[in-house]
Amino acid sequence: MLKEFKAFIMKGNVLELAVAVIIAGAFGAIVKSLTADVIMPPIGLALGGADFSSLAIVLQEGVSNDAGELVQEEVAIRYGIFIQRILDFVIIAFIVFMIIRSYNRLTEKKEAEEAPPAPKGPSQEELLAEIRDLLKK
Repeated sequence: MLKEFKAFIMKGNVLELAVAVIIAGAFGAIVKSLTADVIMPPIGLALGGADFSSLAIVLQEGVSNDAGELVQEEVAIRYGIFIQRILDFVIIAFIVFMIIRSYNRLTEKKEAEEAPPAPKGPSQEELLAEIRDLLKK
């Protein structure tokens, strides 16, 4: 069983998947920073200084004791964070689309360059003449 597991782990697909997961984690951090630090501040400013991460509908206020310590946290629907996640997803999806689009264009060019030219067949006139001759027989 240990040998089978080692053979499974050493397959190229598993290693490629592991690398993809690690790169995706790093890429996610970059996109999160891009949306939170670059894209959202101007959007928030345009909307009157709104900070999307703090947008929420408070259903129940938090409860503090006499010492000012938080006894019960507030219950809130944090739709601003949800908006942030949607923007993260859209940006990631767009970048992945652009990468795949570029890859497909490169592979199409390679295939077109490597493909041998199609053999030239008879012209339409030659085919019609051949059909005419066969019908005469």
